[in-house]
Amino acid sequence: MTLKKILTIAGSDTSGGAGIQADLKTFQEHGTYGMTALTVVVTMDPTNWSHSVYSLPVDVLKTQIATALSTGIDAIKTGMLSTEEVIETAGDAIKEAGLSKVVIDPVMVCKGEDEVLNPGTVDAMIEHLLPNALVVTPNLFEAGQLAGIKTPKTIEDMKEAAKKIHAHGAKNVFIKGGKAIKHDAAADLLFDGETFTLLEAEKSENHYNHGAGCTLAASITANLANGLDVREAVIEGKKFVSAAIANGWQLNEYVGPVYHGAKNKFGGPEITTAEV
Repeated sequence: MTLKKILTIAGSDTSGGAGIQADLKTFQEHGTYGMTALTVVVTMDPTNWSHSVYSLPVDVLKTQIATALSTGIDAIKTGMLSTEEVIETAGDAIKEAGLSKVVIDPVMVCKGEDEVLNPGTVDAMIEHLLPNALVVTPNLFEAGQLAGIKTPKTIEDMKEAAKKIHAHGAKNVFIKGGKAIKHDAAADLLFDGETFTLLEAEKSENHYNHGAGCTLAASITANLANGLDVREAVIEGKKFVSAAIANGWQLNEYVGPVYHGAKNKFGGPEITTAEV
């Protein structure tokens, strides 16, 4: 038996719902083999669940990446990259690997926070990561930051942001609007440089969605590693995360993660697509 091997360069979420923990669970559900290069460790204060972010030395990151790349990686995903140096290190590693199946999840904040971890990281992502991305998967806030505009609130705003992000070099831009966008359905937008495709699913009543963004990007990465094209990978990724959100559960009084095994156990919802 041979499994596709995926490297995730991302942070560790001690609570287990996001970051490399979400990536590995998602990779497993897709029948792929996940490997990790940790950038940060994120912990939570038990009294109020505020986040603390502890960066690992860049030399340690480099040795982790070298270990994984030596095995022959089929795809790479990035998550939380805390500094410009870390972003440049990840970008250099991606270039060295020479892989086309690269998914950049431009994580800029921890859930519950609303400020970029390090403002300089936005420019670094644009310079070192986006030109290497087969797919970049920003949420609305991240899309606004990468595009240099206000946070999108409508489908038209998302289209404007997607065009600007694509101009930075990403081959495909997939903006996660979800329930936050002003739309009847949970809507995400894919732009390949020519065509805008709107992906819609029924809005979930479940508010337990911790790790949804990481999970979606990881699902897309695994789908690409398994041979799907970008459009198919994104559609199946949305189906995977929609099921995970619909079956999210309460971990404690502060947070509820998505259920990564939901699609394989219960099936996924219908995803409709339309050019807009």
